[in-house]
Amino acid sequence: MTLREKTIAGLLWSITEQFSSKLIGILISIFLARILAPAEFGLIAMLSVFISIGNSLIESGLTSSLIRTDNPTNEDFSTVFFFNLFGSIIIYGILFFSTPYIALFYRQEQLINIIRVYGISFIINALFTVQSARLTKAMNFKIQTLINIPSVIGGGITGLTLAYAGYGVWSLVWMMLCSSSISTLMYWIYSDWRPMLTFNTNSFKKHFSFGYKMTLSGILENIYRNTFVIIIGKYYSATQLGFYSRAESLSQLPSTNISIALGKVTYPMFASITHDNEKLKVVYKRVLQQVLFWNAPCLVLLCVIAEPLFAFLLTEKWLPAVPYFQILCIAGIMYPLHAYNLNILKVKGRSDLLLKLEFIKKTISVAGILMVIPFEIFGLLYFQLGCSFLFYFINSVYSGKIISYPVSEQIGDIFPTIGLSAITGLLCRYVDIQMVKQFNSVDIDRILIISLLYLLAYLSCSNMIRLTAITDFKHLILKK
Repeated sequence: MTLREKTIAGLLWSITEQFSSKLIGILISIFLARILAPAEFGLIAMLSVFISIGNSLIESGLTSSLIRTDNPTNEDFSTVFFFNLFGSIIIYGILFFSTPYIALFYRQEQLINIIRVYGISFIINALFTVQSARLTKAMNFKIQTLINIPSVIGGGITGLTLAYAGYGVWSLVWMMLCSSSISTLMYWIYSDWRPMLTFNTNSFKKHFSFGYKMTLSGILENIYRNTFVIIIGKYYSATQLGFYSRAESLSQLPSTNISIALGKVTYPMFASITHDNEKLKVVYKRVLQQVLFWNAPCLVLLCVIAEPLFAFLLTEKWLPAVPYFQILCIAGIMYPLHAYNLNILKVKGRSDLLLKLEFIKKTISVAGILMVIPFEIFGLLYFQLGCSFLFYFINSVYSGKIISYPVSEQIGDIFPTIGLSAITGLLCRYVDIQMVKQFNSVDIDRILIISLLYLLAYLSCSNMIRLTAITDFKHLILKK
């Protein structure tokens, strides 16, 4: 199979896995949101920063090093496996004894037991990171799809059953643990790799020298992404945090999943052509345009239909989350571009530059957040929106230099798509307002009519003005 065929197949399976599992997860969360109170989602959101940091430390960037390494040995895989496993036990122990202080910080005593149980997922997840890395390196996303979908369904059934039985926030905790356990079991069933009882010091040093910088970068990114959660949870109510976390998770359905799907495929794909800068630039440019072509209109459309969507899916008790959701949707337009933008630095072995960039961006973030705290939640949200575009600019400057693709050229390539998405969104918003005024349309009618109108207008105009992304899509996927 050629690189092109392998990439297309991998991309299709990766997107299928991400969107099918996440769509199932969103459907489950919608049912849970209709049963549980926003405050209960807020309690789980308070854990997100600690869980994210813990997972970053466990993974340690060593699995990324395995993916970029040519012909890693079984000793390499086994060394990383045991390091991740023992590291997860140590991190869980630290978290276990830190829970009273976390609960005191948020003034939520019930967090003590919740964190201690939820944190077991560290150890469970560490058991399949190497198996997952091996499948990713081989660009075998079909198997990962067959693993992740049943895991989400199994966890969802557990969560819904407990929620209906009145277990409240604990239904969310056990849903996560059940999903992780099923994933681990299935990765071991589907993978024929088993660790050897060995730990090679030289192998560890080789992978750690690359991985620790990525780990620090990942920790900085996770702290930044959860800073807003920490501040809202600390200074406002669990209910407000619940609104924010629900808005964030729904707004990330297109952007995060496109980002993860592309990240999985582009990292090994870029790694395979890392020594050919000219080819790397061509591939990078096509991915840049393709991801924005699908991500931008999805998020703009969600922004337009946000109010009827929340009322119809989550009931009116969640309507205060609508303005949060709309701002986060706009912020999410650039998010997928960040992920594979940084993949250029990774495949070039520039984890030092990656760490430097994360330090610069997070320094800007911390200073900015301290300045906007007096403006309450909306100050934080608009700052998050500004950072999304600013950080893409910073990332693209450095990665663009490496492959001779300057940021001005990149912006010129993506501007038509962003402009078309925005104009189409404004027109559809006007139509929606008129529908409510003149026909008093119900929520489901507004959602269906506006969605259909937006997609028809966007795709028709894209075809008429011959956007590069739609031409490439026809050529690569539809073979036209």
